[in-house]
Amino acid sequence: MTVSRRDIIGLAGIGLLSATPLLARPSSRATRLVSAARKQIGVTTVYSQAYHGISYPNGDFPRNSGACTDVIVRAYRDGLDLDLQKLIHLDMKKAFSAYPKIWGLKTTDRSIDHRRVPNMRKFFQRQGAVQPFSKEPHDWLPGDLVTSIIGGKLAHCGIVSDRKKGDRPLLIHNVGRGTREEDRLFAWPITGHYRWAV
Repeated sequence: MTVSRRDIIGLAGIGLLSATPLLARPSSRATRLVSAARKQIGVTTVYSQAYHGISYPNGDFPRNSGACTDVIVRAYRDGLDLDLQKLIHLDMKKAFSAYPKIWGLKTTDRSIDHRRVPNMRKFFQRQGAVQPFSKEPHDWLPGDLVTSIIGGKLAHCGIVSDRKKGDRPLLIHNVGRGTREEDRLFAWPITGHYRWAV
């Protein structure tokens, strides 16, 4: 039986075949997400995880500052018109007990919940977005989300780029010096790999 390229792509789309380099081209949605993240470089020049009381939905504060989670929130909002502030808030209202209790909160807080890496991880898990993770570069596609732990205690996250250094995808993130695109995907122990809405 002869299998055409269209058949291969169709079979991969329903999970019967694993991705190959031919099939690993980013979708247009992934491309938009990565582009929206990259546009934050040179705009967000300060790292700040400070609490900000912000409007809801689509709340934000001046884009010259932000944390790692803000890179993801802003990329989804600008690139895919998806408001993680609202989506995480609504999911937390529906299933508050499923979310981490690290901060001792008794209820949701629309200004900060979406800006916390553990909450993002739980949200993407609940959306069925979990992917296996490894240190194999081909396991990571543009637009994928990675979470990691720095120094054994600081939760971090970023968006996998469509650019590479050698065979390693770059990471678009803010780890303390503003939004940057760097060879840091495998720099810290990985705690999560997610592929959502791309």
